[in-house]
Amino acid sequence: MEAGEPTSLQIEKQSLHDQVASRIRDLIIEGHLEPGSRIDEAKLVEQLGVSRTPFREALRTLAAEGLIVIRPARGSMVRKLSRADVFSMLEVLAEMERLAGRTACERASDSEIAHARDLHERMLEYYRSGERMPYYKLNQEFHTFIASLSRNETLCEIQGNIMARLKRIRFIGNSEPEHWRAAVDDHEEMMDALAARDGQRLGDIMAHHLSETWQRVKNVI
Repeated sequence: MEAGEPTSLQIEKQSLHDQVASRIRDLIIEGHLEPGSRIDEAKLVEQLGVSRTPFREALRTLAAEGLIVIRPARGSMVRKLSRADVFSMLEVLAEMERLAGRTACERASDSEIAHARDLHERMLEYYRSGERMPYYKLNQEFHTFIASLSRNETLCEIQGNIMARLKRIRFIGNSEPEHWRAAVDDHEEMMDALAARDGQRLGDIMAHHLSETWQRVKNVI
């Protein structure tokens, strides 16, 4: 293991490749597998305690998400995004989130808004306890859920594809305490707007949230 890598990677149940994909995904998001680096299959297979079959199935899943690149006869590598890649994806995603916020307020049921509130409150609990990865994963779930409230399958599909490619970028966007606090403040405003069914306000906040992400990450890509 490299310095700073998690000490416990062993998977107890080895039958599902999505468990392996989840572990590798976390290593990429947290930066233990760096952008542009080659994936050492033999090393990870041993550390994760799995056979090569579920491991390679997991790699195909992550390649479909855009997190890795599989190169025939040369192995796999962690995808490295350029500044232009990140900016263009965040720019498009901001407008997708604007549309999602506006339409969610028009189409969500009261119970769905209550569920969004529950996700938000659980995120706050992780924020208060300083648990970045659980917060991050719930944050991704929150944004995906808001998009689903639009009842627009095309929007959900495109948003999901872009979010998958930006997992590492979104994670490092909250690496500084003040940035994380600002992101939480944005989410407080999002929930207020959603509860009030103010679609214009929610869409604007969500788009601004993505614009701020670019400002936080542009100098560390």
